[in-house]
Amino acid sequence: MESKLVIYNTMTRQKERFEPLHAPNVGMYVCGPTVYGDPHLGHARPAITFDLVFRYLTHLGYKVRYVRNITDVGHLEHDADEGEDKIAKKARLEQLEPMEIAQYYTNRYHDAMDRLGCLRPSIEPHATGHIIEQQQLVRQILDNGFAYESNGSVYFDIEAYNKKAASTGSQYRYGILSGRSLENVKDASRELDGVGEKHNQADFALWKKAQPEHIMRWPSPWSDGFPGWHCECTAMGRKYLGEQFDIHGGGMDLVFPHHECEIAQAVASMGHPAVKYWMHNNMITIGGQKMGKSLGNFITLEQFFTGQHQLLSKPYSPMTIRFFILSAHYRGTVDFSDEALQAAEKGLEKLMNGISDLSRVQVSAQCDAETERIVKSLRQRCYDAMNDDLATPQVISLLFEACTVVNKLTDHKATICGDCLKELSEVMHLFAEDILGLSVQHAEANAQREEAFGKVVDMVLDLRAKAKANKDWATSDQIRDALAAAGFEVKDTKDGATWRLNK
Repeated sequence: MESKLVIYNTMTRQKERFEPLHAPNVGMYVCGPTVYGDPHLGHARPAITFDLVFRYLTHLGYKVRYVRNITDVGHLEHDADEGEDKIAKKARLEQLEPMEIAQYYTNRYHDAMDRLGCLRPSIEPHATGHIIEQQQLVRQILDNGFAYESNGSVYFDIEAYNKKAASTGSQYRYGILSGRSLENVKDASRELDGVGEKHNQADFALWKKAQPEHIMRWPSPWSDGFPGWHCECTAMGRKYLGEQFDIHGGGMDLVFPHHECEIAQAVASMGHPAVKYWMHNNMITIGGQKMGKSLGNFITLEQFFTGQHQLLSKPYSPMTIRFFILSAHYRGTVDFSDEALQAAEKGLEKLMNGISDLSRVQVSAQCDAETERIVKSLRQRCYDAMNDDLATPQVISLLFEACTVVNKLTDHKATICGDCLKELSEVMHLFAEDILGLSVQHAEANAQREEAFGKVVDMVLDLRAKAKANKDWATSDQIRDALAAAGFEVKDTKDGATWRLNK
């Protein structure tokens, strides 16, 4: 099938037409969480971004195998192969088994992502379940001369890898994804405990010998130990998606060192890269600084949902969080603030009310010219935005334009025919719900609230209508003001009074 979708490839630093290796099949691997703490807003962004990719590719007719891993071993406290395993450290502090920690926080992650409307991936492999595949990867890299054993650990030999690339004219030197040179990497590497085992400070671990106190360990030809953090994605991506696949995704913070190391491992083990398109979402920031556990400035998703954090004035629904993230382009930064979330909440409410109000629109014999123009072009304009590197802010803007049309129709300031109303409804539901993943349960909740209060409010408005008929303006205004104070918006139209319960 011919695709009109264009996506930004981090590798080539430009937008490229999406042409899968084996259409209509698409393979997509996304780096999942290291499960040693509650998921936060920084976890939500890649999950929502690549859920959007998954949803849209599926909508376009592709058969997508979406693989997202769970890191439950090997991710040390520092990227330069130093410190404790993050999960093992948490287990030690809480006096639990590491797998208890991993299972508990995996469950918490799943629950939060479900609430955010993220579809489950096709396959969710765990690093601990693929030790053999990671050992096989290490053996291949050793056999090909791009790694060395040192004191029971195995390290990737970046200098040997780059010399081979230079001698063969290969573009796949270490640093191709991030734009770093080997000298840059050397300069950035700090003197660390255990660095003496390495030929070069920049070399990264493929297998680490476990110290006596290290809980998580497996036998190997080199030592009882555990795989390096970077190995799991290379090994599991290859296992479930083949030696070459279409998309590898993750947060921009993974470009270096994680994804840089993945590229080197793939080329060193197979002789060619594995990934055609590298996609990265940008960061969530607070006051311009990246949000993350390592910086201690994160807000967990549970805190957003309950409002229990000093930076939050109130709880925010999962759909508000999703709308907040999709309101920015996935490659742009999103700076958190309580005010920004309040704006997102109002924007979501506007969109959901627009969808809900479709049921109140009256069909006319024909459309007015402006309504017809907007409705008949809406679908294509939404597709054009999505096909331009998943421009969700533009899609949301177009859906707001559709909401304005709905408001005019319910206020009898425009007319629409049956075919155009059907088209408008289909497009709004398709892009808001199916593609952006914004649950119409929000709209349904509004409808339920309106139904619950409907009889009472209608009775009060009848009393107000009688007061107006008797020219008792004081009572009429008093009823209107009392309803407004209680959260009800009342509008007087030529067909009588209408009302809506505001959020």
